[in-house]
Amino acid sequence: MRGLYLVLVLFFSLTITFKFSSCAGICKENEKRALLRLKKEANDPTNILSTWIDGEDCCNWEGVLCHNITGSVIELSINGWDYAEIKGLKIDNFHWLSSLENLNHLDMSGVDLSKATNWTEVINMLPSLVNLRFSNCSLHSIPCVFDHNNSVLENLDLSLNNFSSSIPGWVFSFNNLVSLEFIGSNFIGSFPKGPFNLTSFTTLSASSNLFSSVLPQWLFDLNNLEYLDLSNSLLEGQIPSKVGHFCKLSYLNLAINSLNSTIPNWLYGCKNLETLNLRENKLEGTVSDFISNLTSLTSIDMSLNLLSGKLPSVIGKLGKLEDLDLSENRFEGEVSEIFSTMYDCPPIGSGNCSSLRNLRLNDNKLAGNLPKGFGQLSNLQFCFMENNKLEGVLTEDHFTNLTNLKYFQASKSNLSLSVSSDWIPPFQASDILIGGWRLGPKFPLWIQSQQSIMNLDISNAGIVGEVPTWFWNLSSQIRFLNISHNQLIGEIPTFSISSDSIGSGGPWLIYLNSNNFSGSLPHIPTMVTELDLSDNSLSEGLTNFLCDKGNESYMLTILHLGGNHLSAEIPDCWMNWPELQVLNLGENKLSGGIPRSIGALSKLKSLDLKRNRLSGPLPSSLNNCTNLWKIDLNENELDGNLPPWLGTKLSNLTVLSLRSNKFDGELPPEFCQLSDLQILDLANNKLFGDIPMCVNNFTAMVNGRKIIRDADEEMDYSYYVGVFRESARVATKGNIYQYDTILSLFTSMDLSNNNLSGNIPMNLTTLVGLRSLNFSNNHLIGSIPKDIGNMKVLESLDLSNNQISGEIPRSVASLFSLSYLNVSHNNLTGRIPVSTQLQTFSSSTFSGNKLCGIPLVERCSDEGENPEVGNEEVDRSEDDNEVEWFYVSMAIGFIVTFWGVSAPLLFIRSWRHAYYRFLDRKWKSWHA
Repeated sequence: MRGLYLVLVLFFSLTITFKFSSCAGICKENEKRALLRLKKEANDPTNILSTWIDGEDCCNWEGVLCHNITGSVIELSINGWDYAEIKGLKIDNFHWLSSLENLNHLDMSGVDLSKATNWTEVINMLPSLVNLRFSNCSLHSIPCVFDHNNSVLENLDLSLNNFSSSIPGWVFSFNNLVSLEFIGSNFIGSFPKGPFNLTSFTTLSASSNLFSSVLPQWLFDLNNLEYLDLSNSLLEGQIPSKVGHFCKLSYLNLAINSLNSTIPNWLYGCKNLETLNLRENKLEGTVSDFISNLTSLTSIDMSLNLLSGKLPSVIGKLGKLEDLDLSENRFEGEVSEIFSTMYDCPPIGSGNCSSLRNLRLNDNKLAGNLPKGFGQLSNLQFCFMENNKLEGVLTEDHFTNLTNLKYFQASKSNLSLSVSSDWIPPFQASDILIGGWRLGPKFPLWIQSQQSIMNLDISNAGIVGEVPTWFWNLSSQIRFLNISHNQLIGEIPTFSISSDSIGSGGPWLIYLNSNNFSGSLPHIPTMVTELDLSDNSLSEGLTNFLCDKGNESYMLTILHLGGNHLSAEIPDCWMNWPELQVLNLGENKLSGGIPRSIGALSKLKSLDLKRNRLSGPLPSSLNNCTNLWKIDLNENELDGNLPPWLGTKLSNLTVLSLRSNKFDGELPPEFCQLSDLQILDLANNKLFGDIPMCVNNFTAMVNGRKIIRDADEEMDYSYYVGVFRESARVATKGNIYQYDTILSLFTSMDLSNNNLSGNIPMNLTTLVGLRSLNFSNNHLIGSIPKDIGNMKVLESLDLSNNQISGEIPRSVASLFSLSYLNVSHNNLTGRIPVSTQLQTFSSSTFSGNKLCGIPLVERCSDEGENPEVGNEEVDRSEDDNEVEWFYVSMAIGFIVTFWGVSAPLLFIRSWRHAYYRFLDRKWKSWHA
């Protein structure tokens, strides 16, 4: 019997196969001719339609599917784009399509239909069309009105086109419509006005458009909607506060918009919801405990909003939750709250357990310590908690079952790690970033067990002593290494990169700054991209470090060797470092001139050679570094004239500091072309001549900062944002300050201690964004510009030790931000203006002039009075008059008020009786 059964099965299988092959293999002739016509008329440079050969059955052609009984073509799918050749198929019309009357699926994704302006007629040509996909077809127009006769269309995909118009209402008018996809189609404006009869509609995917409108209420009234993606579409306003009778949503993505409401309550009733993405909006308020109703959730992303309050502890009850991102909000309270209801379970678990694998709570205001239960999240792979207010001690128990942990980032917290010296973590992580934790004083030995480590930050950890040899060997596989701001000693060995890591690409970032390393500079591999060895005790010269590879090029973009004891001359082999963007050799003992090959660094943005012993003129080759934002050469022995090309060629300069050198000559007027200049410091040189009259061209000093043209112009050069920021030493308010994080917001002009002469330019007062101005110790004459009060944000003003004459302008009293002022030792005369600021400065601020008034002891004389009578008496007299008039006014007010009340009681009998009755009732009520 079993043998007979097998024979029968084989017989029926062969019969069915033969029947299918014979029927499916017979293509209708008229449909075949239509497809061949398409091939003939199409522009097909990459032979996408090469399998379409006349004489062969069209049902066997690639992309063609026929009905297994009738032989009619029912599906046509053409992938029109060849990514390898970066070109594809182009079709100009659809005349051939009318013969395919049984077609129910048409997919021409990637085909260039830019000249097929009648593409919407396809819907009417094909009465059986159920699925239409014209994604990435270079379509650029869509009619506002379109009458169609299709009653079966279910799925329409017009993604990745360029319509530049609003969504027309007719696309929602198909009675059987199930799905619409408009991803990246450049739809603009508001949604069409509803409602629409969409009883079967489940899916709308319209992300990455330019709607610039509010969310339509009718969309949320659709009872069968399951999938909604409107992310990155410039939506604004509020999320609708109500929905239809039933919420069947399983996927909701409104990320990267400008929605500014609270989270609506109806959302907590969507029990089928699996993915909720509201990231990068302006949502406010708290997250309700009703979120525990959403038991189907696997992913929550509410990052980059303005949400506040405590973390909802009930989130831990969502047993299916795998991804939770609440980062970059304003949540506060104890971080332990969110773990209080979490329990560990296997990945295929059930009930109240945690499947969490991705947890992001970074950049909030969370406090407290992680509970020991944190160590029971055995599925956890990604954990980000940096930039909070966490504190406390973590032990081995906090990591007991974290066997899958790969990424752990919790820097910038006040946490300590206390483990035994032989502790071996249960995980093999690739990223451990715990900068700021207290790990020392001994070097943490447990790191030796992390054989997969690629990114490690144990900076500012209180570690003291030498770095063990095994760590230097392990570091050969680390792409980002930060052990800065410790008290590490010893020599730094030659860096190497393991052969297993070379092929995996960079970046390779090494930060060993702010320690006590000594010896010579280590050799580095050519693929290292960032190196910071600043603020150590490294010595000897630069030649072996910079020039040892011959003609081999380095990939380094940041080189910071400042604050060491490096000596000798700067070698002339910078042509081997073509990728450098930041070069800082400041605060060393380098001598000689600036080498000409510096000009080969065409990508250089920041050059800092301050506080060395460099001499000679600026090399003319430096004008090739046209991307420079900052030049800081202060406190050297450089000389010669300031070259005009500093203004004409280096037009991107934001910081120019040549302070305390031996430069001479006149200030070139070409400097005024530096419209982005925020900090100009030429103090303590031998410059002479007039201050250029074109200083009003310093646009950044007018606006308060340079105009930001792209994301790179925030002076944050590192691959990892915030790891390496630009800084500058700025002389202001009589002291020198180090600016870094707010450097891009500061503006300063310092030309002090030179031999400049002439008048202060009157248009200087147009620099209304200037915060610090110092022209002291020159030979300036004339008067202080009368409109100086327009410089409202000026915090520091020093014009001392010049020959400025005339009165202090009254507008100075409007400088409410002024906290430092010095106009001493000039030829100023007259009364010191009265303001809330000026009288608080010491008398030395105004000494050495012919001024009078507070805070000086010299009193001002008024016209017709003895010159000996000072300004204080005049002020006192004025004050006395004010006091007399105060008492007079008070007396008049009393008299008017008294008689205004008493007169009616005296002369109007009815008022008097009513008043007495009122007093009588009150007296009785008090004694009742």
